[in-house]
Formats: sequence, structure tokens, C-alpha cells
Amino acid sequence: MTRPHPAIDVRPITESEFPDWIRAVNTGFLREPIPSEIELEARRAQFETGEAGRYLGAFDNGRCVATFKSFSQELTAVGGGAVPADAVTGVTVTATHRRRGLLTRMMAQDLAAAKERGDVVATLIAAEYQIYGRYGFGPATWMTEWTVDVARTGLDPRRSGSPEDGGRIDLVDGEDVRKLGPELHERVRRAQPGAVSRDETWWRVNTGVLRFDPSWKEPYYAVYRSANGEVEGLVAYAADDNWHGKLPHDTVSVQWLLAETPAAERALWRYLCSIDWVTKVKSGWRAPDDLLPFVLPNPRAATATTQGDWLWVRILDVVRALEARTYAGEGSLVLEVVDGGGLTGGRYRLDASEAGASCTPTQRNADLTLDVGDLSALWLGDESAVRLAALGRVREGRAGAGRLADALLRTSRRPWCPDMF
Repeated sequence: MTRPHPAIDVRPITESEFPDWIRAVNTGFLREPIPSEIELEARRAQFETGEAGRYLGAFDNGRCVATFKSFSQELTAVGGGAVPADAVTGVTVTATHRRRGLLTRMMAQDLAAAKERGDVVATLIAAEYQIYGRYGFGPATWMTEWTVDVARTGLDPRRSGSPEDGGRIDLVDGEDVRKLGPELHERVRRAQPGAVSRDETWWRVNTGVLRFDPSWKEPYYAVYRSANGEVEGLVAYAADDNWHGKLPHDTVSVQWLLAETPAAERALWRYLCSIDWVTKVKSGWRAPDDLLPFVLPNPRAATATTQGDWLWVRILDVVRALEARTYAGEGSLVLEVVDGGGLTGGRYRLDASEAGASCTPTQRNADLTLDVGDLSALWLGDESAVRLAALGRVREGRAGAGRLADALLRTSRRPWCPDMF
């Protein structure tokens, strides 16, 4: 006879339970389970400044066996409007407690609270593809990582790497980045659908003020200033020390690169490819239609080494989500949204034009019927309703409705989220 599992308590953690919660997070991500004092101190500072009640834990006989965290975020919609988002991270279930519905309980609790707060969407970066669709999330942005063979770029090795447009590139330190970075990032993310906000903690962590990893090393930082002195680009990168005999084979690995203008983006990539001893440049996570390969005289020198889904979105309020973004054309669609989580399902009429959009509940026959996760994937403009229909995930109630949806929703440049969280 199978013994029933004892009741497992799912609830917000207390301050005294925080070290056990971190141990459970590290266990779930297969890191060293006992945090170092440096990591614990840094993460405790993050916990103490976080929003109360948004660190959830599942407890079995007093031990934390599952974790879940969310925090407030802004997500840029198509057209530059920002919507409030519930950013989900730190999701783990210990291997001894899988298949007991713990993630479902934590997710339901968090999304209900987000809906009550008035968040328009929830967001996450999925470690595993197959988990989050059942909670209404859909992959809304994708990423590509490039590896550049510097010798094959076609760039003149005799050039200095200085911009040819009258701008300049200077090396700076972390203190400079904390001063220059937030304002630049705000301008960049307001123009980039799929980008998310960065708080002060992000800049402290990524410049070494708060150190989760005791082996953290200071990267190099370079800033691009236009000819009139405006900061239009920043990059953080590391380099290895790899010599074969008397020949250097060093690799530069980009940690993050922000560029407000194409000129800044071109200048920073060409600078990275001009550093002495560097034979390869790894781009880090970039937009799938990034300029990078084509800023090089020989784009074949850049090889796509990683491609995959990145930011997942879960719409919590269909009306506000569809009204928050802009549209490339004019038309009307009736959408039947199926939401197994019971948060925002129903039938909605979208009337869109370049001047704006309205979305209202309706009883009219549906032009398209789709799951909230598929609508979430379409919302930022990257996915195709026609493709989803071919996959059997969108059902057309009116001939040509998928093509109309694509004409309204899709964007000329692909959405992209530069951040991991």
C-alpha cells in the first residue's frame, strides 16, 4: 500500500529561512549547495531590498524543497510603450519532490498576485523548454550567439580600431559604468521591443559591487561616444590568455553590449575585433537579426554557435496588452483566447491602426482561436499566426485571419531581450 505524502507547505519565506532557500536554489541548479559567505551576503542584500512575499518556498518537515521568486519589471512592447511585468526567476524543485504539483502551486499563487497587482504580463527565461507552456507562457523572443574568426573578417589588421565616423572609444571602469550605463540603457530599452528594465542592483552585480560568485573577475568596459560627445554605446567583455607556442590565440567574450545607434554598434564590434592577440570574439546573447555578421566585410567570419528561445511571456490582461503596443497596419480581429489558468481567457475584438488600438470583450464569432501562450508568443511581433496555424496551434474561424494577424502584429526588426534574470 502506497503511503500518502505528508502535506507540503507552500508560502513566502521568512528571513531566517533564507539560507535554506538559497541552498535549495543551488541544489536545483546543480551548483554547490552550501553558499559561500560572499554569495549569501550578496543574495541576502537582494532579499532584504526585494518586495515582501515574492520569495516562495515549499517546505517538507521544515526543509525547503522547492523555490520560486518574482520581482517587478517593465517590459517594452512594440512601439516603445512599457508595461508592468511580473518577472519570474529562481524556480526549482528538488529531485526528491518532483511530480507533486509544487511548481503548479507556486506559479498559481504568484500569477494570481501579479494579476491582482495589475501586472499586464509575466516574464521568465526558461531553463527547460517543455515546462512553462502549460502555465500560459510562450517564447516571445529568441537569441543567437556568434563566434567571430577575426582573421577572416576582412578588416584591415593595420587599422587602429578607432571609429571612422568622428566618434571615439575609451576604456572605463565599473564606477564609470554605474554612472553612464543606466541612462543609456533606458534609452536603448525604450526603443527595443522585448527589452526589460534594470534596477540599481543589476548595475551593482554586473560591476562587482555585489558579488554572488567569489571567483568574479573585473571585466573590461569600453564606451563609445559620438562625434558630439554623447554616450551611445557600452560593452563589457573578458579575455582569456591562450598561447600556442609563441603565437597568441586569445578569445574575447562579450558579457553585454548596449548600442543606441547603428554607428555605436558597428564601432564597438570593430573595436573588439581589433584588439591585439585576439583571434576569436564570442558575441554573447544577441538578437537573431543582429547587425553583427553584416558589420564585417566578410559576414561568413561570424558563425552562429547558439540559437534558441529566450524571453518567455505570459499575458495576464489581454485588453491592456493589445492596447499597449502599436500596429503596422489597419484591421479588426476577433480572438478567442483559451486560458487554462483562468486569468484572462475570453473572446476579444481588436481594432488596430497606425494611430492606436482598442480591445474589448465581444460575443462575435472568433476569427482566430488560440491558447494564451500562443497569443503571448505573437504579442511582441516575432511569431507568425500563419505558422502556428500550420502547426495546429491556432485555428482560423475566418479565411485569411492568420495573414491579417501577421500583417498587424509582426515587426520589421525582431524583438529581443538583452538580459538574463
